[in-house]
Amino acid sequence: MADARGCFVTLFLLCVCANAQYQPNWASIDSRPLPAWYDEAKLGIFIHWGVFSVPSFSSEWFWWNWKGGQSTPGVRFFMQQNYRPGFTYADFAALFTAEFFNAEDWADTFAASGAQYIVFTSKHHEGFCNWPSKASFNWNSMDVGPKRDIVGELATAIRNKTKLHFGLYHSMFEWFHPLYLSDKANNFTTQDFVKDKTMPELYELINTYQPDVIWSDGDWEAPDVYWNSTQFLAWLYNESPVKDTVVTNDRWGKGIACHHGGFLTCSDRYNPGVLQKRKFENAMTVDKYSWGYRRNARITDFLSMEELLGTFIQTVSCGGNMLMNVGPTKDGLIIPLFQERLLNMGEWLNVNGDAIYSTRPWTFQNDSLTNNTWYTSKVTPSGRNVYAIILDWPKGDTLSLGRPLTTVATTVSMLGYPGNFNWKERSTGGMDIEIPAIPINKMPCKYAWVFQLTGIGN
Repeated sequence: MADARGCFVTLFLLCVCANAQYQPNWASIDSRPLPAWYDEAKLGIFIHWGVFSVPSFSSEWFWWNWKGGQSTPGVRFFMQQNYRPGFTYADFAALFTAEFFNAEDWADTFAASGAQYIVFTSKHHEGFCNWPSKASFNWNSMDVGPKRDIVGELATAIRNKTKLHFGLYHSMFEWFHPLYLSDKANNFTTQDFVKDKTMPELYELINTYQPDVIWSDGDWEAPDVYWNSTQFLAWLYNESPVKDTVVTNDRWGKGIACHHGGFLTCSDRYNPGVLQKRKFENAMTVDKYSWGYRRNARITDFLSMEELLGTFIQTVSCGGNMLMNVGPTKDGLIIPLFQERLLNMGEWLNVNGDAIYSTRPWTFQNDSLTNNTWYTSKVTPSGRNVYAIILDWPKGDTLSLGRPLTTVATTVSMLGYPGNFNWKERSTGGMDIEIPAIPINKMPCKYAWVFQLTGIGN
């Protein structure tokens, strides 16, 4: 009888754990483990595309100076030079044509980048929905402009042609919406906009497209209680069709960012450079100055591959993911320069992916002898691998590392190059790796070389 009671108690506890419900408060929401796929992925592609892609002119400056419908002298001058008198922001929607948008081409390009997930702008701050939302009559991609379900087409292509996880960005607020402006005037004591617009859209996106990422934004003017954030997240984690796989960020109300939610973004282009206690994401741009496409961008306005890889490697070494943004044209083209950066990233990861995917931060993030060496680590069936990723090739025939503690079992190799390298223990600690003369056509990659260390004592 005692054994039977014990079995019953065990079975009861297992059932309780299996049906554990997250409560609509931050302590409970924050207790949810981050789905493993996200931490292992390391690289995602951010895509900012919408009505703002039509003017394509310093998009951040343009958005912020047009907000609320009150354009500044700079925006007025731009409009006078490029558009007819009386032209309004809403008139841009008809020019958002997307005639060259091919979701399968996009999917192929994103897959070739080595990224493991994408995050696409379903709606930005001006409120235009890139899907036929029932909560956005005549201000969505089916009713005006492309006359297409862009979110749906991209979701289908990503899932049919790639192994990438599909994610969606969604802005909570809208600059022009009268209900939001009314709620704001009432100091957010009313929730007409949330009940009629924000929450219906979020539930619609989840139930229709089942994204694995919900990247919230546009939250900062109002508290999380106005947005009903914890109620939505509790439903998302408990009952939604993506409850077991979905990840969320931290932008769910004023003061919430960098404190609560799934992974932390803290601020745009967040790259702390030191190990973080919680998972973070560095959402950054290939164009140094804009999230959307800019017609007036110069070649020097874009990050070079060396800069991109330096940012990426530092981010991963410190425990983060990098979400690399590109902005297509209003026609739906990803310009050749963006494509080149994506494809070059894929080429590098084809050689060096072992040092990135599914890795964990090591005991040290960068080396004591050079600031341009960053570390990652991974446990394999044969033991722990430590990866020293160097951003600058050694000037001589020796690579000196100060952090690794060598043992008699230590081996050194370079990803993409055959054989092992000789090394010597440094008298002051660390190791000197002997670099043989490698012909240029035998170099495994053009930049950021990875040395794999096994049998390391730390």
